[in-house]
Amino acid sequence: MERLRARLIALRFMLATAWPIILVTAVGLVIAYQFVAPEPPRRITISTGSEAGAYHAYAQRYAAVLASKGITLEVMSSAGSYENVRRLENGEADVAFVQGGVFARPAGEDDDDPGPLRSLGSVAYEPVWVFYRGEPRVDKLHHLNGRRIAVGEDGSGIRGLALQLLAANDIKPDSPNLLPLAGLGAAEALQREEIDAAFIVAAQEAPVVQVMLRSPGLRVVSFSQADAYLRLFPFLAKIVLPRGVVNLVRDLPPRDTVLLATTANVIVREDLHPALVSLLLQAMTEVNGKGGFFQRAGEFPAYRDRSFALSPEAERYYKSGPPFLQRYLPFWVAVLVERLFVMILPLVMLLLPLLKFAPSIYSWRVRSRIIRCYGDLKVLESDLRRHDDPARHDEYARKLRAIEDTASTLKIPLAFSDLLYTLREHINLVRDELRNLGARNDKNENGDDKK
Repeated sequence: MERLRARLIALRFMLATAWPIILVTAVGLVIAYQFVAPEPPRRITISTGSEAGAYHAYAQRYAAVLASKGITLEVMSSAGSYENVRRLENGEADVAFVQGGVFARPAGEDDDDPGPLRSLGSVAYEPVWVFYRGEPRVDKLHHLNGRRIAVGEDGSGIRGLALQLLAANDIKPDSPNLLPLAGLGAAEALQREEIDAAFIVAAQEAPVVQVMLRSPGLRVVSFSQADAYLRLFPFLAKIVLPRGVVNLVRDLPPRDTVLLATTANVIVREDLHPALVSLLLQAMTEVNGKGGFFQRAGEFPAYRDRSFALSPEAERYYKSGPPFLQRYLPFWVAVLVERLFVMILPLVMLLLPLLKFAPSIYSWRVRSRIIRCYGDLKVLESDLRRHDDPARHDEYARKLRAIEDTASTLKIPLAFSDLLYTLREHINLVRDELRNLGARNDKNENGDDKK
């Protein structure tokens, strides 16, 4: 029973020592939690383009990659890049595809005001096909001046790019010859000779491109001034459609054709969770990192179009790859560890010095009780030596008994029992001194009486 009581006493002192540390730790925990990013949402939305387009196909493949990580990617079709950006700005979508160059801004402007959207990079080339009918051969866009040209529907990325290129060739954007036709509608109009040329921005394997490449009487503009366009429009690239690649027997095309190409870009809201940004970049690498008709393996994803500022997470990804934990742990486990690390690291840094001083604090709390008794004992001894009054010896004796009673009732851990016994020895020393003084006084009084 006595051993149990002693252990309870030690536990009480430990708790008395620990509660300030626990309080400081709790305050630190609350403060650290303010810097912990919330758990990423399990559902996000991507705005693409038409269901028959490459953007939609890419998104479907991204959705499969994200689904394997426990994230649902909801795919929404749209009318094109302008609608996609509007959805991002209105919070109707978290991710969107945007055609390169559609939202190009003057150099440096995006550094001053990046806006609420961020780029994760380009994922593929999008060739700019300019199909035309008849002779003579066209290798410069200004040769189309005065002809009827399909430049895409209002609000589409194709139209925005086509108008930029035509304006650079002194063809005014408000010309009545620039018609709002796109895709298969533009192809049919060109085949029926209702128009003279059509802008198409699509991959080589797109049905509309294949139809027009194989249509008799239709040709593709080979840009003889391609390098000049690259200087004027940095978001463009130069690619080559090799001779005979469409049809070796018919030798289509009959010569190497130089094309301009823009890029397909993945744009996100600035507040998209960093863990999801990293996951999207991994999906982009898996889906778009392989070689293709116009691109080399590993060429994409990359930051090609500068219309939107690059996401900080994307910048780190291009330099260092996926986050360390996501390389070796399942996605949700990595996210949990990252969140806990933000909280645990400051706590560890805070607890280390506190725990270092905890034994000293514990010892001080125990010793302080005994020291108070020593203080009373020291005052009594000093008073006894300086003002030895035999009439007060009984008072001194009572005070010593009181100090001894207090010492005997002190409840301290067994590890410090030696201090208590030492205190009792010192009380006895003062008691012996009091007795010696009393005996000396009695001897002096008896000697005076004999005289």
